[in-house]
Amino acid sequence: MTDTATISKGSDWGYAPAPESTDHIRLKDRYGLFIDGKFTPPASGKYFKTINPANEKVLAEVAEAGEKDVDRAVQAARKAYDKVWRKMSGRERGKYVYRIARIIQERARELAVVESMDGGKPIRESRDVDIPLSAAHFFYHAGWADKLSYAFPGKKVLPVGVAGQIIPWNFPLLMVAWKVAPALACGNTVVLKPAETTPLTALLFAEICQEAGLPDGVFNLVTGAGATGAALVKHPDLDKVAFTGSTDVGKAIQKALAGRGTKLTLELGGKAAHIIFEDATIDQAVEGIINGIYFNQGHVCCAGSRLFVQESVEEEVIAKLKARMETLIVGDPLDKNTDIGAINSRAQCDRINDYLKIGVEEGAELFQTRCAVPNKGFWVRPSFFTKVAQSHRIVQEEIFGPVLAIQTFRTLNEALEKANNTPYGLSGGVWTDKGSKIFKVTRGIRAGVIWANTFNKFDPTSPFGGYKESGYGREGGRHGLKPYVELT
Repeated sequence: MTDTATISKGSDWGYAPAPESTDHIRLKDRYGLFIDGKFTPPASGKYFKTINPANEKVLAEVAEAGEKDVDRAVQAARKAYDKVWRKMSGRERGKYVYRIARIIQERARELAVVESMDGGKPIRESRDVDIPLSAAHFFYHAGWADKLSYAFPGKKVLPVGVAGQIIPWNFPLLMVAWKVAPALACGNTVVLKPAETTPLTALLFAEICQEAGLPDGVFNLVTGAGATGAALVKHPDLDKVAFTGSTDVGKAIQKALAGRGTKLTLELGGKAAHIIFEDATIDQAVEGIINGIYFNQGHVCCAGSRLFVQESVEEEVIAKLKARMETLIVGDPLDKNTDIGAINSRAQCDRINDYLKIGVEEGAELFQTRCAVPNKGFWVRPSFFTKVAQSHRIVQEEIFGPVLAIQTFRTLNEALEKANNTPYGLSGGVWTDKGSKIFKVTRGIRAGVIWANTFNKFDPTSPFGGYKESGYGREGGRHGLKPYVELT
């Protein structure tokens, strides 16, 4: 029998390692482009390496698409659109989308492990959030495929045509689902360009399309860096462009498409305000803060990266936040105990560390957890700043990492004024026991998504998107169908 008297609060408790097995993963040494239903080498013969950010080991070589490859992909998409996909009934299209959803479920374990290996996110997040949500988006949109006339009553609903889609590295497969599912369900064909640092699950998705029997050319995949994305955007035969990524790149895409008549949706950066009132349940709010900024290493465009705490509970919130942060485990993304995985790339890791230096130089007070981090790979400890001003760069600019800026407020109006003092408008959050405050905050914050007494919760039935420099257009829900249809 254990002598409980020997167990103290200060005991050194630890978790036994619980690594997810990779024995079932069969990655190819080299991946080509996916054009017209088959994998094909790039015209240039150039390939680049994708690595595991947790240990810097090479996972695979991936084709680098040039203008010729992009043109082949767009031509294949156009041919499939004209001859097959737009002529197919919504009922039949829905069957394919539904089949893709089922195969994602069947291959969920494989997809989750590859997602964590290629992107650095904890396996618990890949397994429990990313992959199930990806499947849910395809299931949801499969249901819309033959019901578009009900989504837009009194209108004749037609597909747009060929969609060029560019996605980021923070949610590789989920972004595939957000973009591809509504496009296919509405009768469009797709040319997708994933992020160069996380192409593997998109390539596995191409295999899933093959397995589902999707007609050749309906889905095409071109891999590469910024030049590949630019070639796709500039292609004259696109009817629709959808982009998720940085605000600067979004502005460049907007300029490139100006005057062309190509439909465009942009989901860009964010600097979300997370507001904690004195009447909130503080322990729950602290969990919400943790989930808001440290989920996926802070690589979330809608992360609650600005925290506003009512002055009367500041000390309590910060004390409890520090204690909770010290319990977070930073380490191997494939370990089921891990809370915070690896930063996606060396460049992003350097960017985050630069902002930590900037914050200190600006006069803010930095707190970081004392956890050990591996010697190999790209890592940043969970961090937050206090004593920050509205003018500080760490408050105004998107860091895209596990870094929180904390400020205080006295009144609701002051909280709203500070919350809206940003060029971004993607998301926000509020914690309070009073419904009236929730409604005032949600009406007062100029942002596309506001969470109440929770944070970072997503659902395929709910639209997502921003205002101001966070972009325009919506993804998810009935609103997310509109960018992919023509209404007459």
